[in-house]
Amino acid sequence: MANDLTIPLLLCPSIDEIASFYEMLGFEITYRQTRPNPHVAVQREDINLHFFGMDDYDPAQSYSTCLVIVADTSELFEAFAPGMRSVHGELLISGIPRMTRPRLRNDRYTGFTVVDPGGNWIRINKAAKEPEAQTTLAKAMDNAARQADARGDERQGLKILKGALKRATGDELELQAVREYRDELAERIKGSAPRPGA
Repeated sequence: MANDLTIPLLLCPSIDEIASFYEMLGFEITYRQTRPNPHVAVQREDINLHFFGMDDYDPAQSYSTCLVIVADTSELFEAFAPGMRSVHGELLISGIPRMTRPRLRNDRYTGFTVVDPGGNWIRINKAAKEPEAQTTLAKAMDNAARQADARGDERQGLKILKGALKRATGDELELQAVREYRDELAERIKGSAPRPGA
């Protein structure tokens, strides 16, 4: 039927932590209850997300994901990033929570991912497909983004970029973009490594 609405209900260990995280990104709390079951709803324009709390839930083991389709991923990323920087002093790119930068993936959609404190992957994709990658470096970036940003395999993404840079020739702007992503992935891997004694 026309004008139907579907809203995901995602797991989290703490609705308070989830509410604070999404408020940081500019969402408003539209509903909250603690009994009989913890539940919080957040909204930013037409993006609605609902969460329910489960005390023994481990965010690192989460398989929860949600796809959000928008006209402009860069605009939404630029709206989210200042809130994260103001609270944390930087853009969190590793661990839980984190947020990737908008990037073209080899499914030809530009997107970025927000991983919230509940371990939920909120995948924000541009509605329109981009043209096919033409250069070797562009194809390597697409493949690396698919591995690292979409699947969470930063090591494989970094391996792809390192291999591409060894063979690379061509446009300096394209080379710079690959180097920047390589450095970001190295930082993400470093940031997600277990701490000694942990």
